[in-house]
Amino acid sequence: MYKKILVPVAFDHRPNTGVAMEVARKLLSEGGRIVALHVMETMPGYIEHYIPPEHVREARDAAKASLVAEIGGVKDVETELLEGPPGATITDYARDHDVDCIVIASHKPGLTDYLLGSTAARVVRHAPCSVHVVR
Repeated sequence: MYKKILVPVAFDHRPNTGVAMEVARKLLSEGGRIVALHVMETMPGYIEHYIPPEHVREARDAAKASLVAEIGGVKDVETELLEGPPGATITDYARDHDVDCIVIASHKPGLTDYLLGSTAARVVRHAPCSVHVVR
């Protein structure tokens, strides 16, 4: 069905990451690609000056290792680690890399999600492709 599927991975939605990967595999065409993407929030400029650069590198390396561990060491899934606001970064990545489908995990919404909007809701509203939301 889809040639390139993006699976955003949020470490606070761990139980749903496996389910999102299963859904992505079922939707993937033969010869297609799955990309697991984790987006690190951008550090505010007023804090950045107080954090040693080696701590930032260590945090980035730890996030990359967590992403690889999260997908279970599956060899045929590419991993990407980006920095920025998650909703916009995910949709921008999908637009810039010809993604056919995004399979994103979501939690059950609470009151704050209705007022502020979750990352999954932003992706659904702004994605340039099909989006499957997994709960």
